Amino acid sequence: MRKNKLDDLGFTLIELLVVIVILGILVGIVGVRIMGEPEKAKRTKAQVQIAYMETALKLYKLDNGYYPTTEQGLQALVEPPTVGQLPKAWREGGYLEKGKVPKDPWGNEYVYLSPGIHGDLDLISYGADGEPGGEGNDADINNWEFE
Repeated sequence: MRKNKLDDLGFTLIELLVVIVILGILVGIVGVRIMGEPEKAKRTKAQVQIAYMETALKLYKLDNGYYPTTEQGLQALVEPPTVGQLPKAWREGGYLEKGKVPKDPWGNEYVYLSPGIHGDLDLISYGADGEPGGEGNDADINNWEFE
């Protein structure tokens, strides 16, 4: 069966998601240089990274039918899990660019829970102090608080 030439001109959902994520990262990086408010810029970067990882987790779920468990963690996005329910269609090369899970802008690991307390999954950065809770720059950044 011969393909229509217009079929070759379209974009897949994955390609569109990757472009959106890249644009979001660029906005976060440019914002850091323009704003001159380093803590505010770090908080924005954390939000962009959380959105990026949430997109990668959704792609993982599209491929496998479920999110990685808390035990498997975010590492399941860069290498196939070896514990718990093993993915049947793990994507060659993983789900994150550069093949590693980013740390938050303060150098701490992101907290990942699945199932989450606030939804199917929770992604959290504990902010500047690296501790749960806090106010101002120390306040947590959570995926369920922004869309």
